Amino acid sequence: MSDCIFCKIAAGEIPSKKAYEDETVMAFYDLEPQAPVHVLVIPKAHMQSAASVTPENSAVVAHIFEVIARLAQELGLKEGFRVVTNSGVSAGQSVPHLHFHLLGGRDFTWPPG
Repeated sequence: MSDCIFCKIAAGEIPSKKAYEDETVMAFYDLEPQAPVHVLVIPKAHMQSAASVTPENSAVVAHIFEVIARLAQELGLKEGFRVVTNSGVSAGQSVPHLHFHLLGGRDFTWPPG
């Protein structure tokens, strides 16, 4: 999608501080971190949100969670971490490209805060 900021980051058109990259997934540090560790993990191929996951494209989501587990270990999140995705504007999705927030390095409460 030509106007999607995450597609542009995945294509290298917009610089980012990468935490991980392979042929299907990219992870980069959030510009406005909400925790000491705050990494966004995205599929390189455009997917609108979690609502667009289908049997045909769900393997990329499984791979994203494999990457999240690897990053959590590499980033020293031994005490735990949070993974968040928002689907749709009313849920707080600010960029219309499926992405997962990997958050760690501090204690979290529930509801989120």
